[in-house]
Amino acid sequence: MPFIKIVSRRLINVRMLLRIMGWLLIVEAAFLTVPTLTCVAWGESDWLPFLLTGLGTLATGLLLALRSRPTSDYMGKRDGYLLTSMVWIVFSLFGLMPFLFCSHPISISDAFFEAMSGFTTTGASVVDTMTDLSHGVHIWRAMMQWIGGLGIILFTLAIIPMLNHAGGIQMFNAEVTGITHDKIRPRISQTAKSLWLIYIALTIVLILLLWAGPMDFFDSVCHAFGAISTGGYSSTPLGISAWDHSDYIKIVLTVFMFLGGVNFGLIFKILNGKFKAPWENEVFRTYIYIIGMALVLFVGAIVLKGAVTSWRSLTIDPLFQIVSTITSTGYTVSSFDSWGTFVLSLTFVMMMFGACAGSTSGGAKIDRILYLFKNSGNELYRCLYPRSIQSVKISGKAVNPDLVTKVIAFLCMYMLLVVAGGIALTACGVPLIDAFFSAFSCISNTGLCAGITGFGNNYDIMPDVAKWILSGLMLTGRLEIFTILVLFTPSFWRR
Repeated sequence: MPFIKIVSRRLINVRMLLRIMGWLLIVEAAFLTVPTLTCVAWGESDWLPFLLTGLGTLATGLLLALRSRPTSDYMGKRDGYLLTSMVWIVFSLFGLMPFLFCSHPISISDAFFEAMSGFTTTGASVVDTMTDLSHGVHIWRAMMQWIGGLGIILFTLAIIPMLNHAGGIQMFNAEVTGITHDKIRPRISQTAKSLWLIYIALTIVLILLLWAGPMDFFDSVCHAFGAISTGGYSSTPLGISAWDHSDYIKIVLTVFMFLGGVNFGLIFKILNGKFKAPWENEVFRTYIYIIGMALVLFVGAIVLKGAVTSWRSLTIDPLFQIVSTITSTGYTVSSFDSWGTFVLSLTFVMMMFGACAGSTSGGAKIDRILYLFKNSGNELYRCLYPRSIQSVKISGKAVNPDLVTKVIAFLCMYMLLVVAGGIALTACGVPLIDAFFSAFSCISNTGLCAGITGFGNNYDIMPDVAKWILSGLMLTGRLEIFTILVLFTPSFWRR
């Protein structure tokens, strides 16, 4: 009944949503040709599931795009929120199909978890036999996280300019990470295109650099997609530890994971000759400071723990792990387990912080943490001088108090969701510590497995209900909470 009332009162332009959904599915069908051709090139039987999934996705997309004839192109905030949430779910539902029918099929709960983890760049996996997967499945896992890195809708805005008039700004704001969303170009489609061109260029450069080292071309593509999107899927059972002997691979990945955690609008400014922009940006400076402080603490902990094995255990390895964690990539070095619980506690903090808004990373974002600390400092000052008027300033500019309130609300809901998720997982039989760690890992889109706390080496041992709960947390974290939770408020569904 509520849905019928919404349609009749035209609160939501349903036909326009279905039409855009159709275009998006056509885009997904185009991406599915890559794993299909990969299977053909390697002579693997999984080409058929990918082909059939691609054809089914294309047919559904064409049906929705051609048969849905909206009377108006107008899209409001409700349309933007609803479409964004629907797209990520629908993409995951179509994206899971190859996992169900490939040569080593998995259950629908596992398949949805794997697809949602990929598109949200969480990198958590239920696959326990990585060597059994075909090249097509590996490249599809890598592509899912690469597509989701900057955003599914953002990609469509870049290739379908007409959406600039059809509520493009609403979809842009609902999907792109961050507190505020600045257009770097006059039109939203131009902004989307510029961001994606930077993203593609960085990916190509990373592929070539990895290929120049000990990685073969296929592994270079998979790990380039995983690093620049800060997703963290690997094409080998050992992950990055398979190249533990290569300082070159770790250094290259560290640099590009770091770039994946930088606001892409800031990278755009640098490429346009504004070289002072990073150091004028307080968020970026804080990003550097946190990494530097974490490195000092990591090195101290490693020395005190007696885990020094070589010079790289005090330089390359801890820096790689710090950047991987704060950007929510989730790659781990083989020596991480021997560094002690203090390092693990710092890992939790960095998972919470995340990197910069407007990047491909997860977490709460450094921007919001800055707002929180500065506002807390102002409140402490007002305890002594209650009549004083203090404003939160970022990069020398005063911030709207309403925005500060929104940030505080976000952080409160973020932690409440971790608690709620952890409690729900304990109800599924997951041990207490592992339940809360897994909930925290998934909502922050980091994807570090519960094996770190001793529960297991993968998420495949989680009960099916727990996997659906964690999938929901991944989506909520990727779309930064408000986009999802607003759908559950009564005011969203009435005029």
